Amino acid sequence: MRILVTGGAGYIGGATTARLRDAGHDVVVLDDLSTGHRDAVPDGCAFVEGGIRDRAHEVLSTGVDAVLHFAAKSVVPESVAHPERYWDGNVGASLALLEAMRATGVRTLVFSSTAAVYGEPETVPITEDAPVRPGNPYGATKAAIDAALAEHARMHGLAAVSLRYFNVAGAYGPHGERHTTETHLIPIVLGVALGERPSVAVYGDDYATPDGTCVRDYIHVTDLADAHLRALEACTPGRHRVYNLGNGAGFSVRDVIGVCREVTGHPIPAVAAPRRPGDPGTLVASSERARTELGWTPQYTGLRRIVADAWSFHSGVAAAEGGRA
Repeated sequence: MRILVTGGAGYIGGATTARLRDAGHDVVVLDDLSTGHRDAVPDGCAFVEGGIRDRAHEVLSTGVDAVLHFAAKSVVPESVAHPERYWDGNVGASLALLEAMRATGVRTLVFSSTAAVYGEPETVPITEDAPVRPGNPYGATKAAIDAALAEHARMHGLAAVSLRYFNVAGAYGPHGERHTTETHLIPIVLGVALGERPSVAVYGDDYATPDGTCVRDYIHVTDLADAHLRALEACTPGRHRVYNLGNGAGFSVRDVIGVCREVTGHPIPAVAAPRRPGDPGTLVASSERARTELGWTPQYTGLRRIVADAWSFHSGVAAAEGGRA
């Protein structure tokens, strides 16, 4: 298949593009490089620099069988401070992509959604039937796009799958996390080991969890990329399906810090800090629907493997830059 990957110069988009290439697909990446990196586009994949509104119709017109849509703004605090940027950059651009697909006759789409659409869950593990009530503009924009996909499937015969995933971590070879503003726990903790910050803050230690710190579901980026390939095969005209993707097991903040200490050999000081508003105690996915309908089972479920792959990537980047520790 010839596949367009929007946001394919980012972390998850780059890893998935590499997996698509390895599976024999012809891939073209569309990315404006506002947060992505040109060197994250795998060798052998075409690259078009630009935004969805400017270039999507042009690329789709060259003959594309399917689209994997990763391009989005995804920093929750920024979405709270500047919601208009998220409604325009996420929803507006996605609607433009859907219109370009409709105009060019491309009818298959896999969308990078998020567990943030659920907000504070009533029950854990979270299933796809849980109420959609996002607690921030980022999650609200993703929920709005999911709704638009359902309508396009009903009205225009779109074959669409939304993948709602939890905390993505690890690395697939050279494809690891490189964010200008880092908000994810594992790269933040590893940054302490690299000398980028003196300590890691633990936001709240009095939750109703085994060690008092927040528990989250971590999924290896390689497993996530594989799920996108399976979702692509499962797309059905006139139907929009939603799948949660997660490890199915929760790891606490203290678990993550402890494993990072073991992997890096660094003490990684941790400092207690007040809870952050809106932080649920436990977020763990039920991926039973994906297992049953997509035949997807995560292979890299151990926290040590996830952290070790992330450390290999981050320490390699640090070494290439002359060392930061």
